Amino acid sequence: MVKFGNLKRNYLSIKDEINEAVMRVLEKGWFVLGEEGTKFEEEFSNFCGKEFGVGVNSGTDALKLALKAINIQQGDEVITVPNTAIPTVMAIIEAGAKPVFVDVGEDYLIDVSKIENAITPKTKAIMPVHLYGQVCEMKTILRIAERNNLKVIEDCAQAHGAEYKGKRVPIGNIGCFSFYPSKNLGAYGEGGMIITNEEKVCEKLKLLRNYGQSSRYDAKILGLNSRLDEVQAAILRVKLKHLEGWNEQRRKYAQKYNQNLNEIIKIPKENLFNKHVYHLYVIALKNRKEIMENLKREGIDTGIHYPIPLHLQEAFNYLNYKAGDFPVAEKNSKEILSLPIFPELEESEISEVCEKLNGVLQSYL
Repeated sequence: MVKFGNLKRNYLSIKDEINEAVMRVLEKGWFVLGEEGTKFEEEFSNFCGKEFGVGVNSGTDALKLALKAINIQQGDEVITVPNTAIPTVMAIIEAGAKPVFVDVGEDYLIDVSKIENAITPKTKAIMPVHLYGQVCEMKTILRIAERNNLKVIEDCAQAHGAEYKGKRVPIGNIGCFSFYPSKNLGAYGEGGMIITNEEKVCEKLKLLRNYGQSSRYDAKILGLNSRLDEVQAAILRVKLKHLEGWNEQRRKYAQKYNQNLNEIIKIPKENLFNKHVYHLYVIALKNRKEIMENLKREGIDTGIHYPIPLHLQEAFNYLNYKAGDFPVAEKNSKEILSLPIFPELEESEISEVCEKLNGVLQSYL
C-alpha cells in the first residue's frame, strides 16, 4: 500500500542525529525553557528572515497567544476563511474574538477582493491561512490592513519555508507555525512558534506563554502554560537542517504528479511569485467518494483537507452562517482530494499513484 504519510521513514532517515539530540537533553536534565528552545527560536526565526521567535506548545496556542499579544479583546472580530483546519478558528474564539469568514479563490486561498466587504467597526485583525503550502496574496492583504488600521497574523501552519516574491513566510510582522508531527517541519509531539519582527510583541508573548511571569513567582500579566519543551526543540533543530532539501523533494514530486496525472483532474496551481512547499498535494475531481474507495482497493491511501467548511459545522452554528454563503469553499470541499506526498516517498510510488488514479478515472470518461 502507498501510505498517505510515513513518519517512521522520516525518523529512520535521520535516526542517529535525532537520537543524539534527545540524549543530549536527557543528559542535561533540563526540560523546559532551556538552551535547546532558545537556540531553536533563534535558528527558526533566522530561517524565516525575522528577528524573534517564541516557542509554544502548539500551533493553536501560537495563534491564540499572538492574538492576545496584539490586544484582541472580547467581542472583537477577526477575518479568516472557512476552508481551514478547526484550530484556526478555535484560536480566534479562545482569544475572545468572533471569526468572520470570507470566501476563497480557485487556489484555495483567501479571496482578497472580498476582505474589505467583511470589515466592520469591530474588526481588529485579518488571519490569512497559507493553505497546503502556498502563500496568500500578502501585498494586497497588508495594504488592506494598513488602510483600515488592522493587524495581520499569518497562519503558517502548512507553509514552513514557503516563499512569496522571494521572502519566506511570514511576509508581515507576525506569523504562527505548528510543529505537529506531519508538518513539513514536525516534532515528535506537539509544538508551535510565533515569529515576529516586533520586539514588544515578542516580550509580551514570552510572558503569556509562562503564566505571565517575568521571573519565577512574579506574574506581570495574566498568562497560561504554553511552552515548547526541550526534547521537541532539540528534535526540531535537527530537522530544520533538512527542511530545505525536504521541501525541494516535495516540489519535485508535485511536478511529477503534474506531468503524469490525467488532464481532467484539477491539479494545484502555483501562483506567480510563490514558492509552494506542498505540505499537501490537493487535486479536485468529480465522483470523489467513489474514486477514493477505488483507490483504497488498489492500495492507494488518500485524504480530504477539509471535507466540511467551518461555517457549516455544528460547533459554529452560533455564527449564523448558512449553506451558500461561501460557494467556492463549499464547492471545493466536495471535490478536493489529497494524494500522498512526503520526502521519503519513492518515485516508483508516485508513479503507482498516477497509474492507478488514471486507471480509475477511465471508468468516468
